[in-house]
Amino acid sequence: MNEIRRLKEAILRDSPRYGPDDTFRFACYKGLSCFNTCCADVNIFLTPLDVVRMKNRLGVSSDEFIDRYTLIPFDRNQKYPTPLLKMTDTEEKRCPFVSETEGCTIYADRPWACRMYPLGLASPGGEAAEGNEPFYFLMEERPCDGFSQDRRWTVREWIRDQGVEPYNELGERFKEIILHPRMREGALDPRKIEMFFMVCYNIDAFRRFVFESRFLEMFEVGEEVLKKIREDDIELMRFGFEWLKFSLFGEKTMRVKPEVLERKRKELGVERSEGVS
Repeated sequence: MNEIRRLKEAILRDSPRYGPDDTFRFACYKGLSCFNTCCADVNIFLTPLDVVRMKNRLGVSSDEFIDRYTLIPFDRNQKYPTPLLKMTDTEEKRCPFVSETEGCTIYADRPWACRMYPLGLASPGGEAAEGNEPFYFLMEERPCDGFSQDRRWTVREWIRDQGVEPYNELGERFKEIILHPRMREGALDPRKIEMFFMVCYNIDAFRRFVFESRFLEMFEVGEEVLKKIREDDIELMRFGFEWLKFSLFGEKTMRVKPEVLERKRKELGVERSEGVS
Protein backbone atom coordinates (compact mmCIF):
# COMPACT_ATOMS: atom_id res chain seq x y z
CA MET A 1 0.00 0.00 0.00
CA ASN A 2 2.89 2.36 0.72
CA GLU A 3 4.16 1.72 -2.81
CA ILE A 4 0.77 2.65 -4.26
CA ARG A 5 0.70 5.78 -2.14
CA ARG A 6 4.16 6.80 -3.39
CA LEU A 7 3.09 6.17 -6.99
CA LYS A 8 0.05 8.42 -6.54
CA GLU A 9 2.22 11.17 -5.11
CA ALA A 10 4.60 10.89 -8.08
CA ILE A 11 1.69 11.07 -10.55
CA LEU A 12 0.24 14.15 -8.90
CA ARG A 13 3.66 15.79 -8.85
CA ASP A 14 5.18 14.82 -12.22
CA SER A 15 2.62 13.54 -14.76
CA PRO A 16 1.42 15.76 -17.62
CA ARG A 17 -2.27 16.46 -17.16
CA TYR A 18 -4.72 15.55 -19.94
CA GLY A 19 -8.21 16.94 -20.42
CA PRO A 20 -11.09 15.38 -22.42
CA ASP A 21 -9.98 16.95 -25.73
CA ASP A 22 -6.23 16.32 -25.41
CA THR A 23 -4.82 13.68 -27.75
CA PHE A 24 -2.49 10.69 -27.50
CA ARG A 25 -1.37 7.85 -29.78
CA PHE A 26 -2.16 4.26 -28.86
CA ALA A 27 -3.37 0.94 -30.27
CA CYS A 28 -3.34 -2.56 -28.80
CA TYR A 29 -3.95 -5.73 -30.82
CA LYS A 30 -2.85 -9.31 -31.20
CA GLY A 31 0.51 -9.33 -32.99
CA LEU A 32 2.27 -6.64 -30.99
CA SER A 33 5.41 -7.96 -29.31
CA CYS A 34 4.09 -6.81 -25.91
CA PHE A 35 0.62 -8.37 -26.31
CA ASN A 36 -0.67 -9.50 -22.89
CA THR A 37 2.38 -8.29 -20.94
CA CYS A 38 0.36 -5.54 -19.24
CA CYS A 39 -2.00 -8.23 -17.91
CA ALA A 40 0.53 -9.68 -15.46
CA ASP A 41 2.15 -8.63 -12.19
CA VAL A 42 -0.21 -5.69 -11.80
CA ASN A 43 -2.53 -4.46 -9.04
CA ILE A 44 -6.12 -4.19 -10.30
CA PHE A 45 -8.45 -2.81 -7.64
CA LEU A 46 -12.03 -3.66 -8.55
CA THR A 47 -14.96 -1.25 -8.61
CA PRO A 48 -18.46 -2.35 -7.56
CA LEU A 49 -19.54 -2.52 -11.21
CA ASP A 50 -16.44 -4.58 -12.07
CA VAL A 51 -17.51 -7.29 -9.61
CA VAL A 52 -21.10 -7.34 -10.88
CA ARG A 53 -20.14 -7.52 -14.56
CA MET A 54 -17.41 -10.11 -14.04
CA LYS A 55 -19.39 -12.44 -11.76
CA ASN A 56 -22.36 -12.34 -14.15
CA ARG A 57 -20.08 -13.04 -17.11
CA LEU A 58 -18.65 -16.07 -15.28
CA GLY A 59 -22.07 -17.24 -14.11
CA VAL A 60 -21.13 -17.33 -10.43
CA SER A 61 -22.48 -15.63 -7.34
CA SER A 62 -20.74 -12.57 -5.95
CA ASP A 63 -19.83 -14.65 -2.87
CA GLU A 64 -18.05 -17.20 -5.06
CA PHE A 65 -16.38 -14.54 -7.20
CA ILE A 66 -14.98 -12.76 -4.13
CA ASP A 67 -13.70 -16.04 -2.65
CA ARG A 68 -12.10 -17.37 -5.83
CA TYR A 69 -10.85 -14.32 -7.67
CA THR A 70 -10.07 -11.55 -5.18
CA LEU A 71 -7.87 -10.61 -2.28
CA ILE A 72 -8.85 -8.06 0.35
CA PRO A 73 -5.58 -6.33 1.32
CA PHE A 74 -5.37 -5.02 4.85
CA ASP A 75 -3.74 -1.71 5.67
CA ARG A 76 -4.37 0.16 8.89
CA ASN A 77 -4.48 3.42 6.91
CA GLN A 78 -7.36 2.17 4.73
CA LYS A 79 -10.77 3.57 5.59
CA TYR A 80 -12.72 0.83 3.79
CA PRO A 81 -12.01 -2.59 2.18
CA THR A 82 -11.43 -2.78 -1.58
CA PRO A 83 -11.05 -6.11 -3.40
CA LEU A 84 -7.95 -6.69 -5.50
CA LEU A 85 -8.05 -9.07 -8.48
CA LYS A 86 -6.07 -12.20 -7.57
CA MET A 87 -3.33 -13.01 -10.05
CA THR A 88 -2.42 -16.63 -10.87
CA ASP A 89 -0.08 -18.44 -8.51
CA THR A 90 2.72 -18.61 -11.08
CA GLU A 91 5.99 -16.79 -11.65
CA GLU A 92 4.33 -14.46 -14.19
CA LYS A 93 1.42 -13.62 -11.83
CA ARG A 94 -0.99 -13.36 -14.76
CA CYS A 95 -4.58 -12.22 -14.71
CA PRO A 96 -6.67 -15.42 -14.43
CA PHE A 97 -8.85 -14.33 -17.34
CA VAL A 98 -6.09 -13.87 -19.92
CA SER A 99 -5.30 -16.43 -22.57
CA GLU A 100 -1.67 -16.41 -23.69
CA THR A 101 -2.62 -16.49 -27.36
CA GLU A 102 -6.04 -14.80 -27.50
CA GLY A 103 -5.84 -12.15 -24.81
CA CYS A 104 -8.68 -11.29 -22.44
CA THR A 105 -11.37 -13.97 -22.30
CA ILE A 106 -13.90 -11.64 -20.61
CA TYR A 107 -13.07 -8.60 -22.73
CA ALA A 108 -16.62 -7.20 -22.94
CA ASP A 109 -16.81 -7.26 -19.13
CA ARG A 110 -13.20 -6.42 -18.26
CA PRO A 111 -12.55 -4.16 -15.25
CA TRP A 112 -12.57 -0.37 -15.35
CA ALA A 113 -8.78 -0.17 -14.97
CA CYS A 114 -8.28 -2.40 -18.02
CA ARG A 115 -10.72 -0.33 -20.09
CA MET A 116 -8.97 2.87 -19.19
CA TYR A 117 -5.42 1.71 -20.00
CA PRO A 118 -3.23 3.47 -21.09
CA LEU A 119 -5.09 6.32 -19.40
CA GLY A 120 -5.20 6.82 -15.67
CA LEU A 121 -7.45 9.14 -13.70
CA ALA A 122 -6.05 11.10 -10.76
CA SER A 123 -8.06 13.00 -8.16
CA PRO A 124 -5.84 15.37 -6.17
CA GLY A 125 -8.62 16.11 -3.68
CA GLY A 126 -8.60 19.05 -1.33
CA GLU A 127 -10.67 22.20 -1.69
CA ALA A 128 -11.85 23.21 -5.13
CA ALA A 129 -9.03 25.26 -6.62
CA GLU A 130 -6.85 25.38 -9.69
CA GLY A 131 -4.69 22.27 -9.77
CA ASN A 132 -7.03 20.25 -7.55
CA GLU A 133 -9.42 19.12 -10.30
CA PRO A 134 -9.33 15.45 -11.43
CA PHE A 135 -7.18 14.88 -14.51
CA TYR A 136 -6.13 12.10 -16.88
CA PHE A 137 -2.55 10.96 -17.40
CA LEU A 138 -0.74 8.43 -19.58
CA MET A 139 0.72 5.30 -17.99
CA GLU A 140 3.98 4.62 -19.79
CA GLU A 141 5.84 2.89 -16.97
CA ARG A 142 6.55 -0.31 -18.92
CA PRO A 143 7.67 -1.06 -22.49
CA CYS A 144 4.57 -0.93 -24.69
CA ASP A 145 4.47 -0.97 -28.49
CA GLY A 146 0.99 0.49 -28.37
CA PHE A 147 2.37 4.01 -28.02
CA SER A 148 4.30 3.73 -31.28
CA GLN A 149 1.17 3.02 -33.33
CA ASP A 150 -0.39 5.63 -35.62
CA ARG A 151 -3.90 5.60 -34.14
CA ARG A 152 -4.63 8.92 -32.46
CA TRP A 153 -7.38 9.48 -29.90
CA THR A 154 -8.75 12.26 -27.79
CA VAL A 155 -9.35 11.28 -24.17
CA ARG A 156 -13.07 11.71 -24.78
CA GLU A 157 -13.01 9.37 -27.81
CA TRP A 158 -11.07 6.72 -25.92
CA ILE A 159 -13.49 6.71 -22.98
CA ARG A 160 -16.46 6.37 -25.33
CA ASP A 161 -14.81 3.68 -27.46
CA GLN A 162 -13.82 1.55 -24.45
CA GLY A 163 -17.26 1.65 -22.83
CA VAL A 164 -16.10 3.51 -19.74
CA GLU A 165 -19.11 5.82 -19.42
CA PRO A 166 -21.46 3.38 -17.55
CA TYR A 167 -18.64 2.77 -15.06
CA ASN A 168 -18.21 6.49 -14.54
CA GLU A 169 -21.93 6.99 -13.88
CA LEU A 170 -21.95 4.41 -11.09
CA GLY A 171 -18.51 5.57 -10.03
CA GLU A 172 -19.86 9.02 -9.22
CA ARG A 173 -22.52 7.47 -6.99
CA PHE A 174 -19.85 5.33 -5.33
CA LYS A 175 -17.71 8.40 -4.68
CA GLU A 176 -20.58 9.98 -2.76
CA ILE A 177 -20.07 7.15 -0.28
CA ILE A 178 -16.30 6.80 -0.11
CA LEU A 179 -15.65 10.56 -0.12
CA HIS A 180 -18.28 11.29 2.50
CA PRO A 181 -16.72 13.14 5.48
CA ARG A 182 -17.76 10.35 7.87
CA MET A 183 -16.06 7.74 5.71
CA ARG A 184 -12.90 9.78 5.24
CA GLU A 185 -12.63 10.27 8.98
CA GLY A 186 -12.61 6.51 9.43
CA ALA A 187 -15.50 6.78 11.86
CA LEU A 188 -17.31 3.59 10.81
CA ASP A 189 -17.56 0.66 13.20
CA PRO A 190 -16.99 -2.96 12.01
CA ARG A 191 -20.71 -3.60 11.50
CA LYS A 192 -21.02 -0.59 9.18
CA ILE A 193 -17.87 -1.55 7.30
CA GLU A 194 -19.44 -4.98 6.74
CA MET A 195 -22.60 -3.32 5.43
CA PHE A 196 -20.51 -1.15 3.10
CA PHE A 197 -18.70 -4.18 1.67
CA MET A 198 -21.92 -6.15 1.20
CA VAL A 199 -23.66 -3.41 -0.77
CA CYS A 200 -20.64 -2.48 -2.89
CA TYR A 201 -19.10 -5.88 -3.60
CA ASN A 202 -21.45 -8.69 -2.58
CA ILE A 203 -24.62 -7.69 -4.38
CA ASP A 204 -26.19 -11.15 -4.08
CA ALA A 205 -25.86 -11.01 -0.28
CA PHE A 206 -27.42 -7.53 -0.30
CA ARG A 207 -30.38 -8.84 -2.32
CA ARG A 208 -30.90 -11.55 0.30
CA PHE A 209 -30.68 -8.90 3.00
CA VAL A 210 -33.42 -6.83 1.33
CA PHE A 211 -35.82 -9.65 0.45
CA GLU A 212 -35.19 -12.27 3.14
CA SER A 213 -34.84 -10.14 6.28
CA ARG A 214 -37.26 -7.69 7.91
CA PHE A 215 -35.99 -4.89 5.66
CA LEU A 216 -39.24 -4.50 3.69
CA GLU A 217 -41.28 -4.55 6.91
CA MET A 218 -39.41 -1.47 8.04
CA PHE A 219 -38.92 0.66 4.91
CA GLU A 220 -41.28 2.01 2.26
CA VAL A 221 -40.14 0.75 -1.15
CA GLY A 222 -42.39 1.20 -4.20
CA GLU A 223 -43.54 -1.78 -6.24
CA GLU A 224 -41.75 -0.57 -9.37
CA VAL A 225 -38.51 -0.20 -7.44
CA LEU A 226 -38.96 -3.65 -5.89
CA LYS A 227 -39.39 -5.21 -9.32
CA LYS A 228 -36.23 -3.53 -10.63
CA ILE A 229 -34.00 -4.38 -7.70
CA ARG A 230 -35.22 -7.97 -7.57
CA GLU A 231 -34.13 -8.60 -11.16
CA ASP A 232 -31.37 -6.10 -11.95
CA ASP A 233 -28.01 -6.00 -10.14
CA ILE A 234 -27.25 -2.47 -11.31
CA GLU A 235 -30.57 -1.09 -10.08
CA LEU A 236 -30.01 -2.91 -6.80
CA MET A 237 -26.59 -1.30 -6.50
CA ARG A 238 -28.04 2.18 -7.06
CA PHE A 239 -30.65 1.41 -4.40
CA GLY A 240 -27.89 0.11 -2.13
CA PHE A 241 -25.88 3.31 -2.39
CA GLU A 242 -28.93 5.24 -1.17
CA TRP A 243 -29.34 2.72 1.66
CA LEU A 244 -25.69 3.25 2.65
CA LYS A 245 -26.23 7.00 2.92
CA PHE A 246 -29.08 6.25 5.34
CA SER A 247 -27.49 3.44 7.34
CA LEU A 248 -23.92 4.76 7.50
CA PHE A 249 -24.38 8.51 7.63
CA GLY A 250 -27.96 9.09 8.81
CA GLU A 251 -29.05 10.87 5.63
CA LYS A 252 -32.78 10.90 4.84
CA THR A 253 -32.55 8.78 1.70
CA MET A 254 -34.94 6.03 2.89
CA ARG A 255 -38.50 6.28 4.23
CA VAL A 256 -39.23 4.33 7.41
CA LYS A 257 -42.85 3.05 7.54
CA PRO A 258 -45.08 5.21 9.79
CA GLU A 259 -46.16 2.22 11.90
CA VAL A 260 -42.52 1.38 12.57
CA LEU A 261 -41.84 4.94 13.70
CA GLU A 262 -44.92 4.91 15.90
CA ARG A 263 -43.94 1.61 17.48
CA LYS A 264 -40.46 2.92 18.15
CA ARG A 265 -41.88 6.11 19.68
CA LYS A 266 -44.05 4.09 22.04
CA GLU A 267 -41.13 1.85 22.98
CA LEU A 268 -39.04 4.88 23.84
CA GLY A 269 -41.94 6.33 25.81
CA VAL A 270 -42.24 3.16 27.88
CA GLU A 271 -38.53 3.20 28.55
CA ARG A 272 -38.70 6.80 29.74
CA SER A 273 -41.67 6.06 32.07
CA GLU A 274 -39.90 3.08 33.59
CA GLY A 275 -36.80 5.18 34.09
CA VAL A 276 -38.74 7.86 36.01
CA SER A 277 -40.47 5.37 38.31
